Amino acid sequence: MNTQPDTAWLDGLNTPQRDAVLTTDGPVLMLAGAGTGKTAALTARMAHLLRARLAWPSEILCVTFTNKAAREMRERVGQLIGPAVEGMPWLGTFHSIAAKMLRRHAELVGLQSNFTIIDTDDQLRLMKQLIAAEGLDEKRWPAKQLAGLIDKWKNRGLNPADLDAFENEAYANGKGKHFYGLYQDRLRALNACDFGDLTLHMLNIFRKHRDVLESWQTRFKYVMVDEYQDTNAVQYLWLRLLAQTRKNICVVGDDDQSIYSWRGAEVANILRFEKDFPGAKVIRLEQNYRSTPHILAAASGLIAENSERLGKTLWTEADGGDKVRVIGVWDGPEEARRVGDEIERLEREGCSLNRVAILVRASFQTREFEDRFIQIGMAYKIVGGFRFYERAEVRDALAYLRLIASPMDDLAFERIYNTPKRGLGDKTLEKMHRHARARGMPLAAASIELCDTDELPARARATLAGLMRDFARWREASATLTPAELARTILDECGYTAALQAEKSTEASGRLENLSELARAMEEYETLGDFLEHVSLVMDNDAAADTEKVTVMTIHAAKGLEFDQVFLPGWEEGVFPSQRALDEGGLASLEEERRLAYVAITRARKRCTILHAANRRIYGQWTSSIASRFVGELPAAHIDEETTMSGGASLWRAQWSEHSDPFADVARNQPSRIVTRGPGWQRAAAQVYDAAPKRIAESSRSAASFASKPRGDMAVGVRVFHEKFGYGVVAAQEGNKLEIDFETAGRKRVIDSFVKLAE
Repeated sequence: MNTQPDTAWLDGLNTPQRDAVLTTDGPVLMLAGAGTGKTAALTARMAHLLRARLAWPSEILCVTFTNKAAREMRERVGQLIGPAVEGMPWLGTFHSIAAKMLRRHAELVGLQSNFTIIDTDDQLRLMKQLIAAEGLDEKRWPAKQLAGLIDKWKNRGLNPADLDAFENEAYANGKGKHFYGLYQDRLRALNACDFGDLTLHMLNIFRKHRDVLESWQTRFKYVMVDEYQDTNAVQYLWLRLLAQTRKNICVVGDDDQSIYSWRGAEVANILRFEKDFPGAKVIRLEQNYRSTPHILAAASGLIAENSERLGKTLWTEADGGDKVRVIGVWDGPEEARRVGDEIERLEREGCSLNRVAILVRASFQTREFEDRFIQIGMAYKIVGGFRFYERAEVRDALAYLRLIASPMDDLAFERIYNTPKRGLGDKTLEKMHRHARARGMPLAAASIELCDTDELPARARATLAGLMRDFARWREASATLTPAELARTILDECGYTAALQAEKSTEASGRLENLSELARAMEEYETLGDFLEHVSLVMDNDAAADTEKVTVMTIHAAKGLEFDQVFLPGWEEGVFPSQRALDEGGLASLEEERRLAYVAITRARKRCTILHAANRRIYGQWTSSIASRFVGELPAAHIDEETTMSGGASLWRAQWSEHSDPFADVARNQPSRIVTRGPGWQRAAAQVYDAAPKRIAESSRSAASFASKPRGDMAVGVRVFHEKFGYGVVAAQEGNKLEIDFETAGRKRVIDSFVKLAE
């Protein structure tokens, strides 16, 4: 049924948008490209349904992904139709609508209508209780890993009974189904559910109780869904059941912007819409109101390389505009300098910093830009996350380093005495505080004295003594190791790296990348003190809230936003596309990475600049990089290429690969042993590290004894002993760095002074 009433809400819509608004019978797929006005079309369609009296407000189900999107849609519909929008109870997010439904049928899944929705912290606490009750080692099988698996299963619409043998093996060697079932039973006993349960419970109810499903199918005359490409399996199944009777479903989405598979989104949902709803009308919104012709053509040429897409071509009535610039630079620091210089020039020309964005593939990339902006005094903000040195894992690592530099740093000690988890709880900390106040000494020194008493339980005393022996060894090693080597050694030996690796999640992988970038940042400083002073200056940079600022964020966080000037650094193989994503997902991940590149380019209104570096320093080694394959897929007619490297990037890459690191022999000074605050503090500080090996009986091996043998005794195949990792065999050697296959800890990179020949 197509009608053409003379209505104000149709004013300003182009022909495809009007078609999407006025096609009210049957399934509709609104394939809306970036910047094509899909929200305007969706809200106008809702207004038309109400003004044309095709449905009452309570008979329309409109689903969004975020509360912000739901609020915006409600406000815009309200502007078109007035107070009637207040009568739309079923306009909201998947979670809010499913929760409202579930409260009406809670008893069908063993809950009461006043059930509690638990947050992530409560979820992890509950899982830890279950893991402990089952006698499992939480360090080996972390609660975060179990939470991630259960969330994934719920996103796919799987109940405990639905898990096959492969899924069951994903946790605790075949106990995945068991723990999933225990968790769900415990939630029911608490009259609670998590966010994943909201839609899954309703899907289960629809499948088992036909009368309930039919009542909801009858209620909703029209179903509308925003960002359909981001739906996961359980959301897709829930929507498909609701719309099967009337089939008046309109979904809005862009298969070229499906970038959230890591949180369960399945691009296949939008690709098979026509199969799910035969006879569906596909309306392509292709007129872009955001970007210049060159930007759109570059993005379209790139995304055309994907095979799994419905296909559309963005165009604009705008004229002119700059081509997409592709700039090759020597290395990461030059990349940051070049971007900083460009932004300063734009600012001099009158461009607002609020309209400038740097979009990165991974959060660790922000560090060099933050450091550069501090140097030149440019205001910036990190959107969708913390500034680099404010991230939890970075602050944890810095706390270890601060304690090496200054044993009196009680704040640092409090942060890491039980990080990663060592079984040292609040009661232990309370006793350390009490002892420290009574003796007028730092917490670290007090902890050493407590190890000689019976005030702590034997297990806590042994753990604390081991930690202080570690600090004694690390401090002694700081005299010969570079700051970066020291950081890597500490993170490895204290178990922090292993704890993140055990989580096996995307979040944990990102945190590991941030720690690698932290160590890389330290390579530029001769002493630990110099680096910590630099961090303090960076952390002190907090421009006024009303100051114009450059936006720095990940591409994922930038979806839906737009800026006049967009800089896209790090377009190299292994960085973008992400090597980890390719290793884990193959061709499907490559296509998603390409969609992410498409999203990045189409954030730009006026100018888009892509940068790639010929060299990156990774794990202390200069590595030659090649430009991302995505750079090669950009249509030549719409890009301007330049390089700051004489002879071109490819020539310099070939030459660079033949040379070793030119900075490897830079001498580094030893950081000062302690920071004094008068004789008393100096004495207390000295106790912490200088006296620790003597005061604690268990410390029979010190770092010095390990390093006493000449290092000529280290060679591939030699069996060695490490105080933390035990026995192992040297697998590779590079200078004073060894790769060792340990019998219980696996392969580790360690400094040769930290091991001795096995007896």
